[in-house]
Amino acid sequence: MGNACSNHLGIPPAKGPNAVGCTDFMMDHTAQGTFFRLYYPCQHTETAEKPDWVPCVEYYNGLADFMKINRTLSEKIFNYLFGSYKIPASVDAPFKCDEKCPVVIFSHGLGAFRTLYSAICAELASRGFIVASVEHRDESASATYFFREKTASEKANKSTPEARASAQDHLVREWMYYRSLQRGESEFPLRNKQVKLRADECIRALERLTEINSGVPVENVLQTQFDFTTLQNSMDLCRIAAVGHSFGGATVIEALRKEVKFKCGVALDSWMFPLDDEIQVKQPLFFINSEKFQWAGNISRMKKLYSTGLQRKMITIRGTVHQSFPDFTFLTGNWIGKLMKLKGEIDPEVAINLCNNATLAFLQRHLGLQKNFNQWDPLIDGQDENLIQGTNITVLQSSM
Repeated sequence: MGNACSNHLGIPPAKGPNAVGCTDFMMDHTAQGTFFRLYYPCQHTETAEKPDWVPCVEYYNGLADFMKINRTLSEKIFNYLFGSYKIPASVDAPFKCDEKCPVVIFSHGLGAFRTLYSAICAELASRGFIVASVEHRDESASATYFFREKTASEKANKSTPEARASAQDHLVREWMYYRSLQRGESEFPLRNKQVKLRADECIRALERLTEINSGVPVENVLQTQFDFTTLQNSMDLCRIAAVGHSFGGATVIEALRKEVKFKCGVALDSWMFPLDDEIQVKQPLFFINSEKFQWAGNISRMKKLYSTGLQRKMITIRGTVHQSFPDFTFLTGNWIGKLMKLKGEIDPEVAINLCNNATLAFLQRHLGLQKNFNQWDPLIDGQDENLIQGTNITVLQSSM
């Protein structure tokens, strides 16, 4: 898909001791099924293929719709900027881990999709986690797909192209694109409905992983080479967390409210608007915010989740913008990156390392892991020159 990127740009490789594999999983071909990108510790292999960062052209079209720009023009621009980039993980590499893996369910932001947070998901996998990055089908992703049954006429017409990557020749791929607000439509009812659907999708992804772990035979609608039976008894299902960015941060909170199997959550620059006012969450929560995105009303919504005895932490990464968390921030030069608000003032790798290391320390603390992630405990309390403990936003007591 094009090859016009500078050598110094790219998604940074994971820093943990494990090589990282990834594969796509779809169970139940309909829009109500489960679809995620799985990241996991794998066997190291020199010849492993790395997947394209953007899986196919339809995702460019979805990004164009989300950004309200012309599809044809944007396809050329996006392909020029991003077409040669690969995810730092090996496609369908054999699973390998010497111990049971804790599990993370990851939720993407508004207008994103399953592959755009690989610097975070691959890092967690390199540290021994199994990570399912859900692609949401609530019309908040810029694009996603499912399969539908072929009509009688499509079955009769042998020239109809078969659905790529379909395990069944009676299925055809159906694309679902981002749904914009209609003129005069109130936003809260839509977003509130979506965040509840998203939380359900995260819970379903966890249910599918639980089945895979138990050895229940599962059919992956997508024809991948990965052998899911190798994941039997590989997961530590007493140690499950949810992580998400922006709308995904709100999804984390809603998922924790709905499902006690999530032992803790990390909300990255969370957009709190979609959530019900009086939502209550008992599990530990960690808010990692950017310096430029947050505002008093959003922070006050976060602080409403604080109460005596509940584990709550909040830090802000200096010099960051809202897009410092997805991979875009690594894939554009300074001029374009800042023009498109994909880059802040801080080095993107410094920012993502702080985010990842603080997340790992928090997960160790609240999942009871026997790892060395506690070396980053000070980050949880904002103890670094590039961190602010709490927030840089002034919140009046009356707004809380």
